[in-house]
Amino acid sequence: MEYTVKKLGEIAGVSTRTLRYYDEIELLKPARTNSSGYRIYGQKEVDRLQQILFYKELGVRLDEIKDILDDPTFDAAQALREHREILMSRRTQLDQLIANVEKTLRVKEGEVTMSDKEKFEGFKKRMVDENEKKYGDEVREKYGDKKVDESNARVMNMSLEDHEKVTGLEREIKETLETAFQNGDPASDTAQKAADLHRQWISFYWGHYNKEAHAGLAQMYVDDERFKAYYDADQDGMAEFLRDAIHIYTGQKR
Repeated sequence: MEYTVKKLGEIAGVSTRTLRYYDEIELLKPARTNSSGYRIYGQKEVDRLQQILFYKELGVRLDEIKDILDDPTFDAAQALREHREILMSRRTQLDQLIANVEKTLRVKEGEVTMSDKEKFEGFKKRMVDENEKKYGDEVREKYGDKKVDESNARVMNMSLEDHEKVTGLEREIKETLETAFQNGDPASDTAQKAADLHRQWISFYWGHYNKEAHAGLAQMYVDDERFKAYYDADQDGMAEFLRDAIHIYTGQKR
């Protein structure tokens, strides 16, 4: 079965403009161009587009998708298994959120009561799942399954007060770090305040504090492209600046 760019766009639910852009960046090239100049796509291209859309749905950037699909060791069947696992996890999270909404409606209608902890179950599960998806492999390799599982359990058992505090700390770290970054000195009082806020934040997840582990995590923010992209999203060099501030804070750098 072969498709023109228009027909493929219709069955895949994407615009012809998107498919042309994928051709331009060599993410999805047509199988051939016919005598009339129309792009023609075959089964191989259809299967590749399906993988592209799967990865896009999971939040992977187009340049990363291209690297993944162009890798000679890419295994389409294994990729589908991984997609299924992630989607199953998402379905579990959505089921929890739906159940949460339904129960909240029943509370509003006076049918049942609901604890504050129950109100946030679905959101905490999403936090755990997103962290596992983005950083799970690296963190588990560095710190071990036991510590990561304990951290996830602490998140799921957070009280409403703890949940509000940890999300507030995350915002305060970002704001303080941005201010400190402007003067360029990781040893400044503001930068050291950001490092201390970061200590408080990770302690919620770790359940303890260790200077060496804190410094190691800061280094991972620079070494791992996904962590680095998160901190450098608004300003290049932010990950390195936070790393330096934390290394000074922990006595690793003077």
